[in-house]
Amino acid sequence: MLTPVIKEILNRTEAMPGLKVRGWVKTRRDSKACTFAEINDGSCRANLQAVFPNDNAEINAELEKVTPGCSVELMGDLVPSPAKGQKFELSVKSIKVLGLCDPEKYPIQKKKTSDEFLRTIAHLRPRTNKYAAMLRIRSELAHAIHTYFHDKGFCYVHTPIFTASDCEGAGEVFTASAFDFSSLAKLPKNDKGEIDFSRDLFGKQTYLTVSGQLEGETLATALGRIYTFGPTFRAENSNTYRHCAEFWQIEPEMAFYELEDDMDLAEDFIKSITKHIIEKAPQDLELFAKFVEPKLMESLKNITDNSFQRLPYTEAIKLLEPENKRFEVKVSWGVDLNSEHERFLVEHYFKKPVILYNKPKEVAAFYMKLNDDGKTVRGMDVLVPRIGEIIGGSERENRLEVLEQKMQERKMDMAPYWWFLDLRRFGSVPHSGFGLGFERMMMLITGISNIRDVTAYPRVPGYAEF
Repeated sequence: MLTPVIKEILNRTEAMPGLKVRGWVKTRRDSKACTFAEINDGSCRANLQAVFPNDNAEINAELEKVTPGCSVELMGDLVPSPAKGQKFELSVKSIKVLGLCDPEKYPIQKKKTSDEFLRTIAHLRPRTNKYAAMLRIRSELAHAIHTYFHDKGFCYVHTPIFTASDCEGAGEVFTASAFDFSSLAKLPKNDKGEIDFSRDLFGKQTYLTVSGQLEGETLATALGRIYTFGPTFRAENSNTYRHCAEFWQIEPEMAFYELEDDMDLAEDFIKSITKHIIEKAPQDLELFAKFVEPKLMESLKNITDNSFQRLPYTEAIKLLEPENKRFEVKVSWGVDLNSEHERFLVEHYFKKPVILYNKPKEVAAFYMKLNDDGKTVRGMDVLVPRIGEIIGGSERENRLEVLEQKMQERKMDMAPYWWFLDLRRFGSVPHSGFGLGFERMMMLITGISNIRDVTAYPRVPGYAEF
């Protein structure tokens, strides 16, 4: 029989004799009659109170080793607790210390510790209440995402981590190579003196993926509706609160979907997974509402209970231009809106999430479908409080001649995209998709303001510890 975790124990309706408990000691308190310790095993936010009698020599010998942070195995009886706020406590009959913890050196203390310091001990910060709660919500959110798409008949697919094409066309990619770059002089060169990647492992220059979208389109145009959920990488030297070099992304692609369908799905998706977390992780959410973002639950309710505002880019510019005095980057038609503009629309003007669409083609990715006006594309961004853009998507350009012309205008080498263009040659259909940054969704759900604190091991410029 498996040892029950503390979450299961605390959910019991009856006492239980002869129970085994394993976990870490959070706190210890001594009195004349007995010793109290709070035990946690990570399964939930709540601790189990363990009560040790002071008249047992064997227990007293082990208790001398018990300090916050140490791991223990306890045997005892689960009995009703006379203390307020807890149904049961463990009356300990025996104790075994599994792992010692020196209280003088253990960096996790009861007092409040800064996020900046905790990032330097990322291997230990999951033992704090905040980061344990964050990781449990992260797990539950991943489950909600898979459940959402599964229930809607989407096929879960895996797109490559190594790729020879840059989806965004921006060149902010990590080169992936089997060459030994510690000795540049020994790297093979071609006639132009450039690194000869034809002699590399894959026979060409390859990168870590920035998106699974292009490959996702090939699968959607065969299977109808698919989604990916995996790591993506951006070699972008950006030190902001919402950018990481490595992050996880959810990318659905749907055949026969036009822009309106894409926006409908994005809104329903955000609402559904937000509701799921509110219902399934109330205790962990309570921690963030109490200690991180006081208006968190109000903000989440605003997302689930309101229709998202649909706003064409041109109309957004008309709303933003009179407010230029408040912005660092001034707004005019053709400017790619940044976080301060997005948050103004969401937090001050409409006071609810906004879906911005029909942006100028000059600030849009090459694959977004050109509108009949020749100036804008059928792209859309979902904007939310505290973050700004959380989803970027579009109806994809399904006309071969238009897509080729757009790529030529950008001076893109079309050779690596031959297979992508084939989708427009053989049974092309209208199709759409979007990408949701998983870590940004975590920021929205928890109220955590820095993307470095919603993942276990952040990868940002100048930092790849652990």
